[in-house]
Amino acid sequence: MKESNLQPTHNQFASDNYAGICPEAMQAIHAANVGFVPSYGDDPWTERACEQLRQVFETECQVFFVFNGTAANSLALASLCRSYHSVICHELAHVETDECGAPEFFSNGTKLLHVGGPSGKFDLGEVERAITRRSDIHYPRPKVLSLTQATEVGTVYTPDEIGAASDLARHNGMRVHMDGARFANAVVSLNVAPADITWRAGVDVLCLGGAKNGMAVGEAVVFFDRNLALEFDYRCKQAGQLASKMRFISAPWIGMLESGAWLKNARHANSCAALLEKHLAAIDGISIMYPRQANSVFVEMPEAAADALRAAGWHFYSFIGSGGARFMCSWQTTEADVIMLADAVRLSSKQMR
Repeated sequence: MKESNLQPTHNQFASDNYAGICPEAMQAIHAANVGFVPSYGDDPWTERACEQLRQVFETECQVFFVFNGTAANSLALASLCRSYHSVICHELAHVETDECGAPEFFSNGTKLLHVGGPSGKFDLGEVERAITRRSDIHYPRPKVLSLTQATEVGTVYTPDEIGAASDLARHNGMRVHMDGARFANAVVSLNVAPADITWRAGVDVLCLGGAKNGMAVGEAVVFFDRNLALEFDYRCKQAGQLASKMRFISAPWIGMLESGAWLKNARHANSCAALLEKHLAAIDGISIMYPRQANSVFVEMPEAAADALRAAGWHFYSFIGSGGARFMCSWQTTEADVIMLADAVRLSSKQMR
């Protein structure tokens, strides 16, 4: 294993995955670590977590827990498609750029069709053209429209935008999937009920993120149309996603949901990102690439300045080869971390002038 060269003196902004486990999730794991409990999800912790999610979304949804987001998205899409179908998503969507072909693999060949659109959100005109441009047997039939909430560039879909996308999908006999790796950040950004940007707006299945919100592992696949969940448990088993000691994946959801930590953590991360955006926008030579609506800030900076930052021990991603830098805040980010990074960016930028 490659030895990490992270600097222990400050936080990092490469990903919200860098953060540790929040106290509420950790305490729930400890609480579940008592006695002998039935395995494979047939336990009171898992049932309690499912019930909490039903209360959060105000509906009788069907819930499954898997280890990670790749499995959640890929298995959910596979459950909505057959091998000759296609999924329409944004060209920057995680299912397109960062799943290593897993959606195609688990669906036995369902094709991803990506479309463009400003600020990480697809253009519905382009979506409609992708759906209707061909109807012959030689073209993979569009079956699912997949949204990312919050998007890969930190913007959020409003309830009206989701509703319009869902209406278009329904009109064309399609289902709607939502990649919600940072769904909590979108909820607090929009200040809406979770139901308002999911099933009430036409979403059929949500892959709800836990790891980026303060948990160790574990995503929830939430089927709002429970008929679509038929035999999904078999998909999880076949894909190696059925945890034998399921309570240790489901229990943290109880701690996060019952305490409100899932929204508290997201609100804190969003707030830190807003503060970072404010400081970075005031630095000469730095420009903000996308509206900051969740917990990430995307900036354009001289390549030499980015190199100097990395040489000083800061870790961040260049966004899909575009030359921009992504700084991601988490539940564990502090105001002092933000100021330290902003000062480092200011210094690096000044040295380049």
